This record gives sequence, C-alpha cells and structure tokens, in this order.
Amino acid sequence: MVAQIAGMIWRIVYARYVMASVIALGVDLALFMILLNAGMPPVPASAAGYSTGLLAHWLASSRLVFARQTPCFVSRRRRQKLLFVASALVGLAITGAIVGLGSKLGLDARLAKLGAIAVSFHLTYMLRRSVVFA
Repeated sequence: MVAQIAGMIWRIVYARYVMASVIALGVDLALFMILLNAGMPPVPASAAGYSTGLLAHWLASSRLVFARQTPCFVSRRRRQKLLFVASALVGLAITGAIVGLGSKLGLDARLAKLGAIAVSFHLTYMLRRSVVFA
C-alpha cells in the first residue's frame, strides 16, 4: 500500500516536472530560434535560451512541482537556489557541449539542440529530485 502511494506521488511529481519543463523549453527554444535567426552563433544562442528557460523552470519547479520541499527559512531557500543553479550549470554544460559537437559535425543546430534537451532533461531531473529538492 505504501509503495503504491509512493509510486502515485512520484508519477504526479514527474508529470508536473514534465509540464514545468515544457514551459521552460518553450521559453528556451523561442529565444534560441530568435537569436539563431538574428545571426548569433549556435552555442551562445543555445546558452542564452537555456539560461532564460532556467529562470522559468525555477519559478515553476519551486512553486508547482516541488512546492512541499521548498523551505521557509531564508538560509535553506538560498542553499536550494544555489543547488538549482548548480544543476542548471551541469545541464548548460551538457547542452553547450552537445550543440557545439553537433555543429562541428555538420548537424543542423536545431537537431543538436533537440538531442541536448533530451539528455539534459533527464540528468537535471535526477539532480533536482535527489539533491536540490530532497
């Protein structure tokens, strides 16, 4: 019984995380495409999009996904924000590396970005679930 309840809660949290990620991804991709179409090189455009999407993701994650794990104390909240940013920097590094490698290999930057999104999504979810909002 307890395992079933835990499983349902995990699925709900994961579904909310997916929704928060879709919103953040929309912000990320919109800015990425705007900057790419304006002539910015793929890696900085990807980093700018990711960073802006990160802000949207923090707002959604801390208020909608992991709201019960959001501490009331300022010092704990600050630590959580720092850990969230650290997890984002890991995702950003992976995103930049995959987009950069894809571009060097002649792939369309948009396809490389999609691959980076898939890898970064799962890694940052695991970090946030097990470290940031634990």
